[in-house]
Amino acid sequence: MPKRVVVGVVTSDKMKKTRRVEISRLVKYPKYGKYVKRRTVCYVHDEENSSAVGDTVEIRESRPLSRLKRWQLVKIVTKANLLDVAALRVAAKNAAANQPVAENT
Repeated sequence: MPKRVVVGVVTSDKMKKTRRVEISRLVKYPKYGKYVKRRTVCYVHDEENSSAVGDTVEIRESRPLSRLKRWQLVKIVTKANLLDVAALRVAAKNAAANQPVAENT
């Protein structure tokens, strides 16, 4: 039987060799017929620790690797372009502090 392959987004990379991946889907609500967002959370084995938060990854079903891990990372589809806002603020503050103050004449 072939293994399932799905695409999801990494939401946590705080564990060694493990990533938390969310797979989003739309489900039709039975009573009203409105489509509602649902998610599935999978714990994925990432041997090289190559993925990071925000990356879109392709994962494949595997044998149980631990209590929660049942998936393996196949490839990283797209890397995330997340900005560290705190680092940008500190850099801007340092740049402003290093500029000479213009005197009014």
